[in-house]
Amino acid sequence: MHELDPVFSTVADYFSILSEPTRLKIMHSVCHGEKAVSDIVAETGATQTNISRHLALMHRHGVLARRKAGTQVYYSVADETMLELCRSVCTRIAGAIDERKPLKRQLMKLMPAKKRAAA
Repeated sequence: MHELDPVFSTVADYFSILSEPTRLKIMHSVCHGEKAVSDIVAETGATQTNISRHLALMHRHGVLARRKAGTQVYYSVADETMLELCRSVCTRIAGAIDERKPLKRQLMKLMPAKKRAAA
């Protein structure tokens, strides 16, 4: 066993949070601010059960913060690094697929305005 194996394993676990399209949709949903679970469900088009499962995992890994208010549960970004990784990868992919303009336009819509100007 290499001495850095535990580090690489931890880094791989961190990146695995972004390896599922539903979790990317959730990050997109909350990237501009806190959202109620019902709003995240509506924006992603996934089921309540599926979204709740992903939200729990993302909260457990420290990616999202959770706040309860009465019967509502709200989520927001807790790990700005994860958000920047998402933005960086979207920018990179948008640049690499210049010949596929419709997909690039869709990716660019996902990025907040301040980042779009720099891309």
